[in-house]
Amino acid sequence: MNWQSLRIDGARLWARIEALGEVGEVLGPNGERGNARLALTDADRDGRDLVVGWMRDLGLDVSIDAVGNVVGTRPGTDPQAAPVMVGSHIDTVRTGGRFDGNLGVLGGLEVIETLEHHGIATTHPVSVAFFTDEEGARFAPDMLGSLVYVGGMALEDALDVRAADDGARVGDELVRIGYAGA
Repeated sequence: MNWQSLRIDGARLWARIEALGEVGEVLGPNGERGNARLALTDADRDGRDLVVGWMRDLGLDVSIDAVGNVVGTRPGTDPQAAPVMVGSHIDTVRTGGRFDGNLGVLGGLEVIETLEHHGIATTHPVSVAFFTDEEGARFAPDMLGSLVYVGGMALEDALDVRAADDGARVGDELVRIGYAGA
């Protein structure tokens, strides 16, 4: 394999960005396209379903933790090796851009699909993750999912966080949209 010639498929990546960008799409006053996929809303659920579908299409082992963080993992050749993780988030602020967060997640999926397409096995597993409520536009604090993931906030405290605008509780919203994992 000539590693210098290995390239992702930019058109495939762009198609995924566009498809996810249609979920919760908002138009600005000058026609610019953005997104409103606030954490744990119906639009967020629809975006999650789309990305999880792509993960499963790639044969990834998809896990969802108790705060709704999603991790899709491609196995490596060494089952004892720690995974290499890439990712970000797919929730947005109220009038967010189409690339913030999404590119970190979808770029990771594109890397995995490129490895698969070229039959390249990696020693380490490769994981793609998206974290819950990273923007903090609906529930404070921001980076809630990754904060719980690294042990910086107790799960029970995170599940009890309430939205300032409608009083919704994180734990209840995770159940409502079907992303309350183990």
